[in-house]
Amino acid sequence: MDSSVHINIIAQKLRLHDWQVENTLRLIDDGATIPFISRYRKEVTGSLNEVHLAEIRDEYERLRELDKRREAIIKSIIEQEKMTPELLAKINAALTLSQLEDIYLPYRPRRKTRASVARERGLEPLALWLLEQVPGDPYIEAEKYLGDEVETADAALAGARDIIAEMISEDEQVRGSLRRLYERDAVITSKGVKGKEEEGNKFRDYFEWSEPLRRCPSHRLLAMLRGEEEGFLRLTVLPAGDDAVETVEKVIVMSNNGASRHVKEAVADSWSRLLAPSMETEFRKTSKEKADGEAIRVFADNLRQLLLSPPLGEKSVLALDPGFRTGCKVVCLDRQGSMLHHDVIYPHPPQNETARSVSKLLSLIDKFSVEAIAIGNGTASRETEKLIRQYLTPGSPVKIYVVSEAGASVYSASKTARDEFPDHDVTVRGAVSIGRRLMDPLAELVKIDPKSIGVGQYQHDVDQTRLQTSLDEVVMSCVNAVGVEVNTASPHLLTYVSGLGPKLAQNIVAHRTEKGPFISRSELMKVKRMGEKAYEQAAGFLRIRNADNPLDASAVHPESYHIVERMSRDAGCTVADLIGDETRRKSINIEKYITPEAGLPTLKDIMLELAKPGRDPRSSIQEFSFADIHSLEDVKEGMVVPGIVTNITKFGAFVDIGVKQDGLVHVSQMSDRYVDDPSKLVKLHQQLMVRVVSVDLARKRIQLTLKGVGSPQPTVGSHFRQ
Repeated sequence: MDSSVHINIIAQKLRLHDWQVENTLRLIDDGATIPFISRYRKEVTGSLNEVHLAEIRDEYERLRELDKRREAIIKSIIEQEKMTPELLAKINAALTLSQLEDIYLPYRPRRKTRASVARERGLEPLALWLLEQVPGDPYIEAEKYLGDEVETADAALAGARDIIAEMISEDEQVRGSLRRLYERDAVITSKGVKGKEEEGNKFRDYFEWSEPLRRCPSHRLLAMLRGEEEGFLRLTVLPAGDDAVETVEKVIVMSNNGASRHVKEAVADSWSRLLAPSMETEFRKTSKEKADGEAIRVFADNLRQLLLSPPLGEKSVLALDPGFRTGCKVVCLDRQGSMLHHDVIYPHPPQNETARSVSKLLSLIDKFSVEAIAIGNGTASRETEKLIRQYLTPGSPVKIYVVSEAGASVYSASKTARDEFPDHDVTVRGAVSIGRRLMDPLAELVKIDPKSIGVGQYQHDVDQTRLQTSLDEVVMSCVNAVGVEVNTASPHLLTYVSGLGPKLAQNIVAHRTEKGPFISRSELMKVKRMGEKAYEQAAGFLRIRNADNPLDASAVHPESYHIVERMSRDAGCTVADLIGDETRRKSINIEKYITPEAGLPTLKDIMLELAKPGRDPRSSIQEFSFADIHSLEDVKEGMVVPGIVTNITKFGAFVDIGVKQDGLVHVSQMSDRYVDDPSKLVKLHQQLMVRVVSVDLARKRIQLTLKGVGSPQPTVGSHFRQ
């Protein structure tokens, strides 16, 4: 299909202008990344954001894959010598894969079937006669086809019906009508497998369940599919009653005589034996893909919020990975996250070395001028936090934060961790990761497989390739949105910078190790294998603090430096003066600097950046304290307690109230008004007050509500945990 046709199709579907789609695809084909296009090519795309750009790319890829399949189908039919101009036009007009496959179905090479056997016995003319449904006795007509392999009229008619059943199952109109019926009226039904009720108790909600497929939310569909996969549930996807057979009959049955009665029988057989399994497979697949997409979107949204959590910044940190029997692992980190000291203390049972442990902690706080303490939120977390707060001097400037440990063990055992700390074991690496997460969650969490961070919804049940692609794009988007300090960033963080990748990231680190810190962005061109294209894509997202040119520490792209320099000359000052003087900036008429390459969108971005050059877009971190409850047994119905949103799904939000078991605020308990998407009301890491609705000790479940305790205010980043 011609590229201009693709462009028009994409533009219409996404409600964009053809030129926006065309320019975006040209930039992508030229090697530009989506973060780069979104930030530095606004004039070319009409200021499309990353979401629109990704949609254009994905739609283009879908159409290209469709074209590949179209070409394969055309080739196959031509080889069969069955291609006609009308058929070719129909194939070229198909806009979806299902349309293409419906057209190809009668021509698809197939294994031996009941219909193919009947055709070999010469019964196809009888089948076609029956399909015409003209007056006449089918038995008299069938006797014309008797022979060694077809001994009776009943056998001949049975074979003819097999042929008709297959023809019906391959009919475009029939399949289109059934597809519309399924889209409107398909019902998904789940039943428990007999004898496995106790073993599959976690799926008991679905032992007797039925609802319209189009209304089945993604989390419920994925849960039922998991139950089926594990052998505890049986699922069916079918329209209600006899609607399907009646739908097919409306297309196929045209009379009421002897022949049409055989056609009706073939319709029923075609439905039960061929069409029902085919349609169920198709709609299971499309529904699963839709559910996957929704689950991946939820995971991606949560991951974005987690990666953009507020950083503590460059502070000296004491980090603890708490434990009982094995003790609490302690590390001290300098302001750049380098480890200065590590140790183990045993303040809890069974050792109970409380006094000695406290003395050691206070000594370390003093020795390393500790400004903040990070405590992992796993085993013994609350006990360790309580102990430290108890012995810290009242009014101490040292802040205490509880930090999520999710994925820390994965990092500790990874090659990245071994490369960073080859002489230390996993426990030390885990404590370091906890401390660094507090200082800069983005820089630390990029080292961990996103699926291990614990903010997904059925992430192990969705298409893993699709999930990984989506999560990688979120990480890249977040890294480039924040920007990266090139002289301190790890190779892993640099990998996600637009235009770099693993090899160039390693080369940058190797260059600064050998030659010393970079003193300018232009010096990046001296890095091995750093070409002009990679530099163009990466430079604007790399920061060099204290460079001679203050713009090197900003998000202003080097290609626009001449604009800022011209502005400063016109204002009679230096670039540094322009950055530091709001009055001078306000005196500038940016329309004077419009060029074919730099229009108002770029100039406005430049002025915003000059006002706050290189400023971290993430919000500020805040402390938080749980209520005085420590175990599930302490939680009582009716309590109103503070909590932290730890995960958001389509069915609600999970909230940590400090008892090692997150509670669920179901979507129906979020507001007195209808809430269609929990993420519109609450954000990851948001602090809020919740009331306990119920506690199920046996199943370790806590039901919470936001009703009657004040409406939550979505404040991203108002959370202490990383």
